Amino acid sequence: MIYLNSDYTAGAHHRVLEALLRTNMEHTVGYGNDPYTAEAKELIRKAIGLADAEVMFLVGGTQTNATAIDGILARHEGVLAADSGHIAVHESGAIEASGHKVLTLPSYDGKVCAEDVDGFVAEFYKDETYQHMVAPGMLYISQPTEYGTIYTLSELEALSEVCHRHNIPLYIDGARMAYGLKAEGADFTLRDIARLADVFYIGGTKCGTLFGEALVVTNRALLKNLFPLVKQHGALLAKGRLLGIQFGELFRDGLYEDIGREAVQLAIRLREAFRSAGYTPAIESPTNQQFFRLPNEFIDRLRESVSFDYWGPRGESESVVRFVTSWATTNKDIDELVAQI
Repeated sequence: MIYLNSDYTAGAHHRVLEALLRTNMEHTVGYGNDPYTAEAKELIRKAIGLADAEVMFLVGGTQTNATAIDGILARHEGVLAADSGHIAVHESGAIEASGHKVLTLPSYDGKVCAEDVDGFVAEFYKDETYQHMVAPGMLYISQPTEYGTIYTLSELEALSEVCHRHNIPLYIDGARMAYGLKAEGADFTLRDIARLADVFYIGGTKCGTLFGEALVVTNRALLKNLFPLVKQHGALLAKGRLLGIQFGELFRDGLYEDIGREAVQLAIRLREAFRSAGYTPAIESPTNQQFFRLPNEFIDRLRESVSFDYWGPRGESESVVRFVTSWATTNKDIDELVAQI
């Protein structure tokens, strides 16, 4: 069976596992106050070009989003997001459970535009009754998006400008950041993300670690008491060095970007094989997520040997499905899938 359901179905990159095994019997203090975590934080600060950024390692993406958003927002504020955004659709109301409303904006292939953000905030404060409503307190975007699309550098700059003009923070969910950095046509870098976002996270769970995300705070006025906030949200790992070791390995010798580059190359091979067979992508994605509308009969035959997911409900005669490559996908996997297509 070829597994292309998601980018976290396998364990971890062999270098990450080797580092964990090599240090397994060492004894260190807990909660991330160990030398491995300190080194990983410095490697990330070097990669983003900000020596004074705060870096905190959390266990998973939903925990990271819920912790950061709850910590940034005031009690009466909500978070702006695309109507297709992860926090609006696939986090089981984690943000609302913390007492904050997700304020949705129209999405365009998974992305929001600066004009819509500007219009929402401006119109909100034009309403004389605005104090009776949930205020837009920040903007959430994903890079890449849930549809595998990416924001260009100019789009990121426009969103950052409008957020800062309205005095609301820009928060970027980077669960699949490695695959976005090496996407076809990507014109942004990790340093651009750090320059434009007030808070963002670098995904590990979907990009080579067993678990873990690296939350980066570039605007130090936000999330001033991050450590207790993380603990209150149940996101603080007692054996914190396990996160530090993994991210230290990801950011040593360019492994993080190598993982992204290889997965994207395989995804593009998969996409072109479908094109050659006459199937047009349902969404034009330049990243490791590829979407196609396929006849149900073809889907049923393919699922006998390839594991992938429906993207939405099954249609009467055809359905949209998603294939996801990752650090664990091999050339052999794609060769076999191409032959079947």
